[in-house]
Amino acid sequence: MNYVFRLCILGFLLVSSCNNTKNETKTIALHDSKAQFKETKETITFPSKDGLSITADVYVVNNNPVSILLCHQAGYSRGEYKDTAIRLNALGYSVMAIDQRSGNIANQVKNKTNAAAKLKGLPTTYLDAKQDIEAAVDYVYEHNNNKPIVLVGSSYSASLSLLIAAQNDKIKSVAAFSPGEYFKGMHIQELIKTTAKPMFVTASNSETSDLKRLVSKVDRNYLTHYMPKEKGIHGSRALWSSTSGTKGYWDAFETFLRTSN
Repeated sequence: MNYVFRLCILGFLLVSSCNNTKNETKTIALHDSKAQFKETKETITFPSKDGLSITADVYVVNNNPVSILLCHQAGYSRGEYKDTAIRLNALGYSVMAIDQRSGNIANQVKNKTNAAAKLKGLPTTYLDAKQDIEAAVDYVYEHNNNKPIVLVGSSYSASLSLLIAAQNDKIKSVAAFSPGEYFKGMHIQELIKTTAKPMFVTASNSETSDLKRLVSKVDRNYLTHYMPKEKGIHGSRALWSSTSGTKGYWDAFETFLRTSN
């Protein structure tokens, strides 16, 4: 079936306190299904823990509240999830992808949070971005009727997501693409070992041994570790259609989302 794109007007569920910069609505017919869904993309801003303006893209499907928060890898932006968000919409999930202050550009989408931080002279290290993810978790939770969410991280933000999820009851499960020991003076393996909620981890084939070690102390009852047979790739680019072995990553990730809710 051919894709059908139709612009229409659709009110958005988030409160008017956000600064909206772009709002698009599409009715999409999937090529592999007779089902159709209405997807709305809106770019918003909200404050981080220190008041810095965070830019985010919100992809809402069929008026469902946002249930998945997407965080990008080093040097990237919310653009890392342009296609991934649409596929998650097709599965029925409304999602939000944020710009953390540590990043730059992905898929021609510039990181506006990083630009705002530099303008204010704020530091933009990986750990400085932790407060951005925490603020985004709070924001989504407050705007989806206080329902715990799925937190997804990529590379350095995967490690931050594991850390935050271990201590935050607003997160019901966490998916980490290529987490690692990226922070000097911190031992992620020890800090996440008592996590008692569903955890999905994966990485490229060459990173698998290190990832096994990272999650070796996590209770197996909570852990899902997908190990690709193909070469794979670092971070959530594993979900990009251009990645060799992406079907395996998607199958495992979709199964986790279904069974951990």
